[in-house]
Amino acid sequence: MAKRKSGGWLETIKTVVYAGLIAIGIRTVAFEPFNIPSASMVPTLLVGDYLFVSKYSYGYSRFSMPFSPRLWEGRILGSLPERGDVAVFRWPRDDTTDYIKRIVGLPGDRVQMINGILYINGTATRRESAGLCEEDGTGARIRSRRYREILPNGRSYYICVFSDSERFDNTPEFLVPAGHVFAMGDNRDNSSDSRDFGPGGVGYVPVANLIGRAEIIFFSHEGPFWQVWNWRFGRFLNRIR
Repeated sequence: MAKRKSGGWLETIKTVVYAGLIAIGIRTVAFEPFNIPSASMVPTLLVGDYLFVSKYSYGYSRFSMPFSPRLWEGRILGSLPERGDVAVFRWPRDDTTDYIKRIVGLPGDRVQMINGILYINGTATRRESAGLCEEDGTGARIRSRRYREILPNGRSYYICVFSDSERFDNTPEFLVPAGHVFAMGDNRDNSSDSRDFGPGGVGYVPVANLIGRAEIIFFSHEGPFWQVWNWRFGRFLNRIR
């Protein structure tokens, strides 16, 4: 009887260990969940959205691994994002904080904001009026203009704009260095991103810091998690574009 009981505990422990290893493996090479804590990607992502990020989209760096061990430099099976991808990356300034932004510039691109319009390699992106942005996911109501922005490669998405004369609506021309990308928030006037080279800014993002591409919202809520009536069922399983 004692042997049977001991064997049962051993099997349970082995099952838990195997399940943990499988979960770590999936999280490392396939998909990892993230949640949105800020309004910098409104209207695409709201505070309280939970999403899956594909780890294989851009290959693997040390930031793909739990605790980011310094096992290698650069990327394995690496590839660049496409302009317009929503990507999670490690903040270049401390290597511990995760950011999520839209990639608008690739290595060698020239990126500039002029009167609120995004220019890539001297070409202005098209911007079409699309009503108002009225929520950020926190319960607060905002009243900014909503536009559909269309990149030169045809990718389009929605952005929120308070005005065309905010701090980062007129910038110098940025030349994206080799091995880096340029990332911006869709909530243009409420985002710390590659336009900001100050102490709390992002600047150019090393390709090695990319964690993966945001793919799908699997859960979303406003307010306390346990209040089912505040779950945003209409956002469940929405693809991220």
